[in-house]
Amino acid sequence: MAALNKTAPAFVEMAHRIVWCSVATVDSSGRPRSRVLHPIWQWDGNRLTGWIATGPTPTKRAHLKASPNVSCNYWAPTQDTCVAECRASFAFDSPTRKMVWDLFANGPAPVGYDPAIIPGWDGPDSEGFAAPKLDPWRLRVMPGSVMMAGAGETLVWQE
Repeated sequence: MAALNKTAPAFVEMAHRIVWCSVATVDSSGRPRSRVLHPIWQWDGNRLTGWIATGPTPTKRAHLKASPNVSCNYWAPTQDTCVAECRASFAFDSPTRKMVWDLFANGPAPVGYDPAIIPGWDGPDSEGFAAPKLDPWRLRVMPGSVMMAGAGETLVWQE
């Protein structure tokens, strides 16, 4: 638990500062596919959970059905990088979709935004809106100073 208590807050700080990440899924033939998404992370002192506001495309649904594992990789020009390896599942129930909608609508800058700016997202119950949940099983946080000057500390946590 000590490693998670140190790594999770550092991960959230870096991820929310970078905002956008490459999310890789795997299809039923074991082939990876990446896309750029914008998760928001919640750390309650014991558990880290990520949420994505996205469209439930047939490709995303098929990939998570084939394998619920995703990789979320953040990178900044300063060479700061952090990665969350997660189990992902779509949440389609109305209370969860409303909670995720509100997380983004009321989230701190720069990670927060008004989801209604996305065409077809009139509200949390819009057909084109879904809320994948991310449950990390491994985190890695590496400040750019580690790569550039050999200084700093790489943090890793794994279940």
